Amino acid sequence: MGSMSEKSFPIGRETGFHRFRNFPSSYYGQFLMRLVVYKQVLFGLTASVNVRGLKEQLIRLLSPGDANKTTVASPHYKIRATVLEAPHGDLSTCMELAKVADLIAFVASARSSSKEVDTCSYIDSFGSQCLSVFKALGLPSTAVLIRDLSLDLKKRNDMKKTCMSSLTSEFPDSKFYPANTTEELHKFMWLLKEHRLTVPIWRSQRPYLIAHEVDLIVNDGSPGLCTLLLSGYLRAHDLSVNQLVHVSGSGDFQMSKIDVLQDPNPLKSGTGQDLMDSDEHHGTQIIHSLFPDLSKQQSLVIENDPKPDPGEHTWPTEMEMTKADEYQRRSMINTYKNQATEFFEGKDNQDSGSDCFHVEDQEDYSDEDVDADTVMEEDEDITKEMIRDEIRKIHDAQAEDEEYPDEVDTPLDVLARVRFGKYQGLKSFRTSVWKDKNPPPREYARIFSFHNYKATQKCVLENARDIGQRTLDECIPVGSYARIHVKDVSVSVALRLCSLVKSKPVVASGLLEHESKMSVLHYSIKKHKSYQFPVKRKESLIFHVGFRQFVARPIFSLDSINSHQHKMEKFLHEGRFSIASVYAPISFAPSPLKALKRGRDGEVGFPSVAAIGSLKSIDPERIILKKITFTGYPRRVSKLKATVRYMFHDPIDVSYFKRCEIWTKNGVRGNIKESVGTHGTMKCTFSRSIQQHDTVCMSLFKRVYPKWPEQRFPILLDA
Repeated sequence: MGSMSEKSFPIGRETGFHRFRNFPSSYYGQFLMRLVVYKQVLFGLTASVNVRGLKEQLIRLLSPGDANKTTVASPHYKIRATVLEAPHGDLSTCMELAKVADLIAFVASARSSSKEVDTCSYIDSFGSQCLSVFKALGLPSTAVLIRDLSLDLKKRNDMKKTCMSSLTSEFPDSKFYPANTTEELHKFMWLLKEHRLTVPIWRSQRPYLIAHEVDLIVNDGSPGLCTLLLSGYLRAHDLSVNQLVHVSGSGDFQMSKIDVLQDPNPLKSGTGQDLMDSDEHHGTQIIHSLFPDLSKQQSLVIENDPKPDPGEHTWPTEMEMTKADEYQRRSMINTYKNQATEFFEGKDNQDSGSDCFHVEDQEDYSDEDVDADTVMEEDEDITKEMIRDEIRKIHDAQAEDEEYPDEVDTPLDVLARVRFGKYQGLKSFRTSVWKDKNPPPREYARIFSFHNYKATQKCVLENARDIGQRTLDECIPVGSYARIHVKDVSVSVALRLCSLVKSKPVVASGLLEHESKMSVLHYSIKKHKSYQFPVKRKESLIFHVGFRQFVARPIFSLDSINSHQHKMEKFLHEGRFSIASVYAPISFAPSPLKALKRGRDGEVGFPSVAAIGSLKSIDPERIILKKITFTGYPRRVSKLKATVRYMFHDPIDVSYFKRCEIWTKNGVRGNIKESVGTHGTMKCTFSRSIQQHDTVCMSLFKRVYPKWPEQRFPILLDA
């Protein structure tokens, strides 16, 4: 058996071959003859490896008469196999192929030259990048096939030994096979047949169907919508027609029907002719059809729609929020104006006129920070020079964030209490209890939360295991060749999938209970070593979580073990793990994560893997705090007292922030005593004497939340 992260099974045997009542005996016998169609992905470690030639050789070896097919049945080897070629240079497609592969055969050329590679003489930079992503995703069974060996026996053995010694460190658990001749491939197939395949445990928890064919039926009564038809072999678990399914990067849907079809690749010809409920549809014979039970079918609930009782407070509308913000802004301005008048009362007109800020003319600052990259994305006339300037600014901002984290300058033209009015102080970040004075964002009314996530996950997984015990009028057994009818799919999305299936896998995976609902998910995440650009908070990333794909705009934070508060980070830093918090569909662990970043406007290329990680928790109540630090400088120091300037520029701000504790970079703590003059200078007392060259700081905090994505699924970004 495999490790805790893997599940192993011999080729041709998988769980779920049971409960065949309601089917005729002929179908029962045919089904027992079926062996699992295993997916073999050929991945070239360098661009020079002739993977296509190897694929053609394997297909001819398995089924000489089906050279143009990718899925074939071999009575000789008593297996059915799909042989797929991973396109070198297309990371996204390679990653999708790795998700569905039962075996990844890494193909190395014994004649690889060190001039054309970066890491070692047999793996180029792209091969090394993909290998690290595959390992993070969870590798299935692997093998290394060595091509381009010499015909001379002595030289052949030397080339084989050199290749094996170079690659053993990268593939410590893989077997190496020479793969030049038909005899060598024949030996490889027989050894493979007896090998126990291992798959990642996340893949064994949910049923999934890899589409061999994709089609659509337009709905006459619903313009713009259609029924998506996906045909293929069911893997891993039995699938209930009442379950929800996720279609690769397209969203979550209900099924209107499942057709169990005649096997297009039978190991024995002439079987299954006297089948039940035979019918012709799209040229394929239907054996049996299943329809959902409306009383049992899972409802497609994505966002929460609270319906409060009469008299209960409802969530405010957009108009109400706008009016409230405007009212609050006017109230604040009037208050600040009155306070300024009272503060300067008794001073001469010249002083008050020169030092009092006209706060009523200042614009109100919103809670959200405007990211420069967001503004850039909205400009359709962006040039390459502007892109380079923007990248340079982001790099500079990241370097500044690492050198001077959290430090901000108080504005000269706006009162600090206006600009930073939503921030508050904490006596101790680790032990103090956060009491939020600001309401949560409107998105929090749209999400779900668990009272006990672990208990719910245990119950959901137990219910999923019981699906196989249901009747065949409700679910189809694993290994069946079936066509699922996915209802209410956008026509544009369906057409995109019909085109996409020609180049990469289109997968329909069954969802567990609650997994269509939105919540706040937290992933333990680490920047990938191959990604050279900064990753900013709230940037749009494409999250690949198992078979599911969705767009997210995460915020990053440290994982504080001994604290209920967690400090926000502006960037995802290299070399260490952070927590990425996102609005996303609920998922149950284990859920490996790959975060892809699309090219910037004006750039051409495939998405790059920006980060890797795994699901940590689902908790909307996790408190993430953005920290800012004001800095000031001692002007006069006398024992435990000091006059500090440039932290604030107005005495009103000094009075407003007087209760917050101050500290110095040398570790001395203190408090503000009073304001001095009209330029924001203040008298402070400290626990011990400070140095003249020391810096006085004040830390403030504000709770922050993820950003709701404009588009939830990546296929919509390409439409």
